[in-house]
Amino acid sequence: MTALQFTDVSANYGSRKVLRSVNARFLPGVVTGLIGPNGAGKTTLLRLAIRLLAPQTGSIAVLGRPLNQWSSAALARAMAYLPQNSEAQWPVLACNLVALGRLPHRTAFSPISAADERAVSDALARCDAESLSMRRMDELSAGERARVLLARALATAAPILLADEPAAYLDPSHQLRLMELLRAESARGTAVIVTLHDLALASRFCDEIVVLRNGEIAAWGAPAEALDDRTLQDVFAIEARRIEGGIVPWQRI
Repeated sequence: MTALQFTDVSANYGSRKVLRSVNARFLPGVVTGLIGPNGAGKTTLLRLAIRLLAPQTGSIAVLGRPLNQWSSAALARAMAYLPQNSEAQWPVLACNLVALGRLPHRTAFSPISAADERAVSDALARCDAESLSMRRMDELSAGERARVLLARALATAAPILLADEPAAYLDPSHQLRLMELLRAESARGTAVIVTLHDLALASRFCDEIVVLRNGEIAAWGAPAEALDDRTLQDVFAIEARRIEGGIVPWQRI
């Protein structure tokens, strides 16, 4: 079953058209990278999926059901969202922040259950963040915070994970670790959809890549196909060196 599908979807911000007749599908067990220049529509696509924005035209389906047929609670259980610029430098324990990922599974004001505690513990373990559980978020490094925030998303146990620029502002080592964690999550059957600006990371860690330009899909396929020389020139105005396992942007055209 397709995890998330967009059919002829267009979207506006006021009078400005942001997406134009987009058709895309995202599959379980696959890491799909959304890439493109600033303003191409990557974040907008994710915002449409979680109903922060309504499409002007077209339809969206989640796990085979039309998006408008999902209750807010059920949709929150189906899709975990890791938003852009998730700093979370608050004086709160990491384990308590991860527990927020269980809110879609609880009724209002209900205490955390044994199942919730297991989900939190499992999510921290999967993100190599167990040692951080009793530390405050405002005491963690950027890389540590990124792992805890991902654990919060994983604690939801949703079949779809949307991550908006999760590797931004991280050093190379933490970028690689975060992408490894996303790949591990896809190996568990999760449909992982991640927006990226780093073409080297995208080409190395994504199974499929959707290239957006001016609100339209410019290319779509395996990394070697979606990031061919013509697409790199037309969309990004660059040339790249090709190495085993990916590409390295080399120079502007």
